[in-house]
Amino acid sequence: MNIEELSKSQLVLLTILVNFVTSVATGILTVSLLDTAPPYVTQTVNRVVERTIETVAAAAPATIIQAPAPSNQDLVTAALGVAATRAVVIYAAETGTSTPSISVGTYLPKSRAVATAAQGALPREALIGFPGDIYIFASIAHEGDGVAIYGFADDATLPKATSPTLIATSDLKLGQTTLAIGADGSASTGIVARVSDDGVHTTLPDIGAGSAAVDLSGNLVGIGAGITPGLLIPTNKITTLLTTAST
Repeated sequence: MNIEELSKSQLVLLTILVNFVTSVATGILTVSLLDTAPPYVTQTVNRVVERTIETVAAAAPATIIQAPAPSNQDLVTAALGVAATRAVVIYAAETGTSTPSISVGTYLPKSRAVATAAQGALPREALIGFPGDIYIFASIAHEGDGVAIYGFADDATLPKATSPTLIATSDLKLGQTTLAIGADGSASTGIVARVSDDGVHTTLPDIGAGSAAVDLSGNLVGIGAGITPGLLIPTNKITTLLTTAST
């Protein structure tokens, strides 16, 4: 058959066949020569191959697999879960749980304290109910400016929980997400609407005096003032009392 009579497809197939046969023959010839070559030649060839592989591997871009960023729903769920571990119930020490709770509060593990709104007649001696049916006696360590701080005995074994960062009013931003678990156990979401001298105004419903409002990281924005729905006592007042109590 005359090669000039072949079609383009046949010419391509013929070229591939010739290249394949040539590659196989070259490989066989190379292996045969290496088998009969002196050892130093074989070692040199192996070093060249290894260096070539290392160079190609180093030049290849590294594949970085990044974990997907958590969704807004994941952040909300996690923040509310953390807030729930710090929500406590306050009973009068004299009657304990035999009578209804007097108030709710927010557990601050790092300070070994409970912060609540100083609404009504809070008992000086109280029984603090933690999640998991844990009850520990406490007494008011300091109060003022609408806030009451309960402290525990030095030898009291307190539940473990994540300590929140107390966000100062100067660090709050309008429109910032706020989350809360109310005194009745219901979860709610809102935003910071305004910060004024009388407190942090949010779009949260009435969460109950002393209930914590947190951001998406679970840090404390404020506690329910119990006066106006959505009004929070700023953390600045809590920080001031904690500092006074420690000194």
